[in-house]
Amino acid sequence: MLIKRSHIAYIALALLAFPAAALATGGSAGPAIGPAQPALAPLQRPAESFQRTIDAVQSQIRADHRAAVRRQAREEREAFESLPGGVSLETLASIAACESGGDPTVVSSDGSYRGKYQFDYGTWESVGGSGDPAAATELEQDYRAALLYSRAGSSPWPICG
Repeated sequence: MLIKRSHIAYIALALLAFPAAALATGGSAGPAIGPAQPALAPLQRPAESFQRTIDAVQSQIRADHRAAVRRQAREEREAFESLPGGVSLETLASIAACESGGDPTVVSSDGSYRGKYQFDYGTWESVGGSGDPAAATELEQDYRAALLYSRAGSSPWPICG
């Protein structure tokens, strides 16, 4: 059963109305005499139906999320899988180890240099990056570093290049 997210609020509202109607018509008229009869028994089936709907919607949301995450990862791999300029992964790994210890989230003490290859914002933007280099994925940082290396060689990393 596939339920569109836009319909969830309507479904929830309808399912909440049924138990209220059942309670209004099937509730007891006065105090129970003798063994206690559950006043909420008429609500059992609607509540179970509501729970099944919730479970189905949650399952669909989880499946949609997993699919979106897989799609995003695939698109990112495809976008950054081939390194420009024939730069080897070994070269990049050596630079990254020296610059940041290979940590893609590291930021220099003064905040000027960011990420695995310690890009400054200007250099990051010059190779097509946007935003904070340290917040970019590791694959994107590798790609942008390879692009920079193919343009300028090791000179952007005078100590580590």
